[in-house]
Order: sequence, then structure tokens, then C-alpha cells
Amino acid sequence: MEIRKKQPDVTGWLKKEKWSVILLVIAAVLFLGLRMVLRTPEDSGEMPSEYAEYEKATVTAVVADNTEKDPNSDDGYRGDQTLVMEVKSGQYKGKSLTVYNYTGPLYGSPLKVGDSASIIINTYSNGDLRATVYEFDRIPALIGILAVFFAVTALIGGKTGIRSLLALVLTILVLFQILIPLLLKGAPTLPTVFLVCAYITVLSFVILGGVHRKTVCAALGTIAGTALAMLFGMAAQAAARINGLRIADIEPLLQMRQSGTPIGLQGLLVGGIIISALGAVMDVAMSISSALEEVHTADSSLSAKDLFRSGMNIGRDMVGTMTNTLILAFLGSGFTLIIYLYSLGLSFYQLLPSAYTAIEVISGISSSIGMILAIPLTACISAVLLEKGTK
Repeated sequence: MEIRKKQPDVTGWLKKEKWSVILLVIAAVLFLGLRMVLRTPEDSGEMPSEYAEYEKATVTAVVADNTEKDPNSDDGYRGDQTLVMEVKSGQYKGKSLTVYNYTGPLYGSPLKVGDSASIIINTYSNGDLRATVYEFDRIPALIGILAVFFAVTALIGGKTGIRSLLALVLTILVLFQILIPLLLKGAPTLPTVFLVCAYITVLSFVILGGVHRKTVCAALGTIAGTALAMLFGMAAQAAARINGLRIADIEPLLQMRQSGTPIGLQGLLVGGIIISALGAVMDVAMSISSALEEVHTADSSLSAKDLFRSGMNIGRDMVGTMTNTLILAFLGSGFTLIIYLYSLGLSFYQLLPSAYTAIEVISGISSSIGMILAIPLTACISAVLLEKGTK
């Protein structure tokens, strides 16, 4: 008796996931269209008489080494090395160069034979070259770390884990290929960040769960919660009389704006809040939506009021841990500065009115507000749509 393998029903899947396919196609068209509009013109290809290139190179010999540990810098290295390195990329690939490696507690590290590093090759108008070590080559380590993350996510999460990885990759692409170029072109900061985050929300949920009541409810709850985080952040920013111009690392962007790049700086504080809150809000919204769909499946006679009450009971259990997650994330990002400020023994009226304190408080609280308010919003949306689905 011949046993035939069952072939996947592609046609049936396409009919079932028709709206998912349509939305993904629309998202792809939007992405490609924006990339075409935002792409930067290619340069003429002519090299200037003097220029610098960053290339990969491997140490083949250590000519001189006077680096040593500095006890006053927690055993950080100080000193310099003279190395012979073989260039592995670029126009000088295969050539051996004398490379200087300068190290200090806050930069650089001693290299040994066999180590790879990114080097700066300065080419001068008379043909002379000077090469210095830029950084130890961390690309293999980073690839290994990402590979472990991808493997663990795929093994534990299965198909859902693989979909989440795809959504993550696409999110990063959208942020770097769409959002940042739009901001650098002068697009209004807050509307642009919000719309791109809404695009990421829809794209992620369609990839994760297709177009179903659960994902529609989660997407609507996420967008509503993110909008409220943005509005609260704007109100808090106005009340505290602070904006993106007071962010710690804003100076390079200010210099870019002064030299002609039309990026909007004042909205970057709240824009960062929107992006920071998005992941937590998506998590909460999907958890509430998914749980309510399970409740509704178990008892379809429940009214919208009963479903909303169940959603709120589920959401309340999430508030404590998720709020801690967001606040600790913001505190952790500035942990070294917090230690330094604590060591100064600043007075009450010296520390609390500072721009740093205001920015951290506004960022943490606004993100938490968006996440918390996403709970009743998602519960309400889910309750209404689930009840209508049974009529």
C-alpha cells in the first residue's frame, strides 16, 4: 500500500490568512516606497587626496609594548604598543602595516599576536600611511551572542519564537531605515515617531498572530496606550519646562542642526519615551487580549462588562512587575551617573530640580502611565469586539 505524504494546503492557508497577507504586502510596499524616497544620493566615487578608512586587521607581531595595569584605575591598562598587522579588508588588503595602539582605562586594550582589530588607516596626499588601532574586533563575539539568543528563542518559542525574531529584525530595520532617515530629513519628531511605532505595532502583531480578533484588540490597545504615554510625556515636559535640548547626548545633534541638518530636537525626549514604552505596552496589550479571548472561548455567554472586569483583574496583577521593569530599565541605563551623583552628596534642592532628574522621572513615569492605561483600554476594546463576535 502506497503512503503519500500530505502536501501543505497553501491555497487554504492563503484564504484563511487573506487579511494578514494583504497587510504584510501593504507594509512591504510602504517600507520600500519610503526607502526609495529617503535614500541618499551616491557619492561621485572620487577619493579626496587625504582620507581615513576603517578596516579589519590581524596582529602578526608585537614590536614594542609598554602597557601596564594602573591600580588607581581599577587595574585598567595604560600605555601604548607598536604592532605589525596584516590588513584583511579594503584597498590595502593583504598588506602588512606598522600600527600604533594607544590604551587607557577608558579606551583601547592591549593586543597580542592573533588578535583582530578595527584599525584607522590615514592616507596622506604624498602617499604616506599611518595606522592606529580603533577598537578590538568584537564582531565575532557579538555574532556569537546573537546566535545564542536566536537559538534559545527558536528552541523555546518554536514557531512563535521564530516569528518574534522576524518581527524584531523588521522592527530594527524600520527604526534605522525609516524612522531615523525621516527625522534627519526634517520630519516632525513626535508625529513621525508615533506613526512609525504604530506601523511597527501592526506589522509585529500581524507577523506574530495574523489578523484575528486577538491581535486586532492588542494592536488597538497598544496604539492607544502609546498615544496616552506620548500625551502624558508632552504634558509633563511642559510642566517641568524641559525638552529634548536638555538630553545628555544632544550636543552632536545640535551641531548637526546648526550645520544644516533639519532634525527636530525638542521632541526627542518624548519621542524616546514612545519608543521605550512600545515594547512593554505591546506585551501588556497582547497578554490582556489573549487572556480575554481564552475566557470568552471558555464561556461565550459572558457579557462585555464581565469580560472587561476579567481583563482588569488580569491586568492588575501585571501592573507591579511591569512598572518595576520600566523604572529599573531607565535607572539601569544611567546607573554609573547615579552612582556619581550619589557620591557627591548633593542637597535636596540641588539634585531634584536638575535636568537629569527631571528627564529620568518624566521618561520612567510616562512610559509606565502608557503601559498601565493600556490595560483598561485593551480590556475595553477586547470586551466589546469579543461580545460582538458572538452576536
